[in-house]
Amino acid sequence: MPSFESSLHRLEQIVKKLEAGDLPLDDALKLFEEGIGLSQQCQKQLEEAENKVEILLKKADGKVVARKFELEGGESAGEAEDGG
Repeated sequence: MPSFESSLHRLEQIVKKLEAGDLPLDDALKLFEEGIGLSQQCQKQLEEAENKVEILLKKADGKVVARKFELEGGESAGEAEDGG
């Protein structure tokens, strides 16, 4: 599987080509399909990374514990997405 960065770079190239508007329809559709696949792949990689993010806290007794990563405002990373 390509890295997130290389997939994102390719997706940016596709968007630029599609925005230029000078492609034949068949080529534009192929690029669009590739872009959708890359977008889904990037989203999956982001979700996997999000699930791995934890904050380690050192308690007063010296023990280190893991807890879910929380964004500013107290939302956990999975709850921060806009539902609309």
